Amino acid sequence: MADKQTTSKQTWRQRARSAMAFSGYLHHRIGHDRLTVTAGSMAYVTLLSLVPLITVVLSALSSFPVFAGLGELLQNFVIENFVPAAGEVVKQYLNEFVANAGKMTAVGVAALFVVAMMLISSIDQSLNYIWRVHEKRRPVISFSIYWMVLTLGPILVGSSIAVSSYLGSLNLLGSDAVNGLLQRSLRWLPVIMSSCAFLGLYLLVPNTKVRFRHALVGAVIASILFELSKKGFALYITNFPSYQVIYGALAVVPILFVWVYLCWCIVLFGAEFTASLGEKSHWHPDTKGWQTTVPTQAELSGIQQAAKKGTDVQQTDIIGKGKNK
Repeated sequence: MADKQTTSKQTWRQRARSAMAFSGYLHHRIGHDRLTVTAGSMAYVTLLSLVPLITVVLSALSSFPVFAGLGELLQNFVIENFVPAAGEVVKQYLNEFVANAGKMTAVGVAALFVVAMMLISSIDQSLNYIWRVHEKRRPVISFSIYWMVLTLGPILVGSSIAVSSYLGSLNLLGSDAVNGLLQRSLRWLPVIMSSCAFLGLYLLVPNTKVRFRHALVGAVIASILFELSKKGFALYITNFPSYQVIYGALAVVPILFVWVYLCWCIVLFGAEFTASLGEKSHWHPDTKGWQTTVPTQAELSGIQQAAKKGTDVQQTDIIGKGKNK
């Protein structure tokens, strides 16, 4: 009995030690990668690409008769679940901008498509930098991935919303218990969708192998932070209307920018968390030659090449080679 308690205490101590080491490494990595600066630049690109992206998404949906009428439903879903506070004002402005964009010529539409691609390209570059990937995909592959995101993404989201709307309209057997369970399940739809979006982002965008387990953990953490920040941000805007007092009718601009910036901080934090899980040799206390250092691109490239060959490389070996160069 005493041996079991001693073993249990040692196990918990090892887990606590590993958790502390991982937290320190993650904090150091975030500072090294200047997460907040990257999030700011991504927020700027997002606001620049927002209207073109929505225009492309609505055009993709309208190309399929089965998704006719889902454009407005998709907008309402995004505004209500992903833009806390000032949602109606944002929706009104976006509708006006999209309506104006619809009057453009073919050249203008092509320009909108290019701007929308800029956002996805920026996401690709930022996430690959976090994973220390310096080998770029071939242009054909990159374009195919971007095209798939811009076309299949809206279709998948539209399908999900159509299914949830259909289920929500059903009156199954007239049972209050069943309807209550269905409503509670539908309430979790935004969380599930955001988790799936983060999971796909962390698995597919980096041009390197990412373990599904690591990506899933990072996606769940990012989704939880997203939901908490959404509620907290809405509470702040509602109870402390400083932006409305200062900017008046233009308050929606800084509010939207701050929210988009906060969202990118969460997305990049989840990416840093996922990438750190895959760099166990750099933070786990039981690793030979362990020290909390952020791997450079050359060091991580050596680790990835060794992993492809199936050889076991210690952190000190990689760092030593990098310094000798």
